Amino acid sequence: MTYFDEIKRTMEILAKDDRVIFIGQSIAYTGTSMYGTVEHVPKEKKIELPVFEDVQMGISTGLALEGYIPISIYPRMDFLVLAFNQLITHLDKIEQMSDGQFKPKVIIRTAIGSVKPLFPGPQHCQDYTEQLKIMLKNINVVKLEKSTDILFQYTKALESEKSTILIEIPDKYQDN
Repeated sequence: MTYFDEIKRTMEILAKDDRVIFIGQSIAYTGTSMYGTVEHVPKEKKIELPVFEDVQMGISTGLALEGYIPISIYPRMDFLVLAFNQLITHLDKIEQMSDGQFKPKVIIRTAIGSVKPLFPGPQHCQDYTEQLKIMLKNINVVKLEKSTDILFQYTKALESEKSTILIEIPDKYQDN
């Protein structure tokens, strides 16, 4: 099974959990390579958003506070940078800020921008994995290097008490 097919299968499995809701850009309508991985997720499980990354992270945190497990999709890691205010200052610290009263869990799905078949420019293909690991103290950060890691790591994120960022590598979508 290819990396892409394994992500697609994993999203369909996660969608079966009543608490899971998918949120982001190009998840209900085509537009990014990630759309194909959620196209078979039921429409009622998706919230399509415009391009406003910081607000998306805030909405995701709010949904998590209400008992949902949002899978917040950022098609490129470069776009996730625009949500750092909500990610680092709020989601990562909310348990501490609330003295343990609130423990929202968000699964953040992002990708290192593909450089195939065309190079999109340096502003669309950066890898901030190590920087995130340094900045985030209460959120797991996992880079999905192999297709065999995908289901295991997403299932682990679903079962974890903490939020998790899962970083995909679209240039491996066709790899086994």
